[in-house]
Amino acid sequence: MTDGSARIHPTAVIGPGVRLGEGVSVGPHAVLTGPLVVGDRVWIGAGTTIGAPPEITSARHNLAWDGDLDHAGVVVEDDAVIRELVVVHQGSRRATTVGAGSWLLNRCYLAHDVALGPGVTISAGVSIGGHATIREGANLGMNATVHQGRHVGDRAMVGMGAAVARDVPPFAKVLGVPLRLRGINAVGMRRAGLPVETIAAVEARYAAGRLDLDGIPGIAGPADWWAGLADLSPVRVEWAGPTGHGA
Repeated sequence: MTDGSARIHPTAVIGPGVRLGEGVSVGPHAVLTGPLVVGDRVWIGAGTTIGAPPEITSARHNLAWDGDLDHAGVVVEDDAVIRELVVVHQGSRRATTVGAGSWLLNRCYLAHDVALGPGVTISAGVSIGGHATIREGANLGMNATVHQGRHVGDRAMVGMGAAVARDVPPFAKVLGVPLRLRGINAVGMRRAGLPVETIAAVEARYAAGRLDLDGIPGIAGPADWWAGLADLSPVRVEWAGPTGHGA
């Protein structure tokens, strides 16, 4: 279903149960199957596939293109950009979600039940396992891999080729295999409008080997989310030395 303002290439496949918002663009040979809700002004590149069944051995491999709609759906929020050859699978327990204004670069993969917050950047070749959560403004470098069920906090930055097998706190900069916390994403924090005092406080907390953010002003939402994770398996800290980003 579309309101008529969508620009859909004639080779694209739009199956039953797909709802497209205003001003959506869908490129050549893209395949969209329902249940799928695409918000306004979303750009979807050539060869992208959104809405295939979850890759779970016990899940039905339904024929969504013939109207057999199953599973928990996919939601792509307003102004997201999904480049060529991206794959996004249906949710099994919750809708797989791409947050508003997020960028999914070429050949990245979102498994079932993944939740991306707004303004997330998923670089080329990144793979994200099922049930993972990537919070607002996080940035995942090229060819990084996120293990199923893991969490990446607000404005965190994950380095190229990293294996995210542990949870990443908000504003952290993490690198390598095995994954280590090596600093803070000061650039992302400044772009988010956080004051220098807050940036300095987060940096000092992590430099001391502490991953709690309680009591730091201006970041109550990310701090409360991190503190409330019941299945937390935090990344190890291997501090790279003083940087003075808060100065």
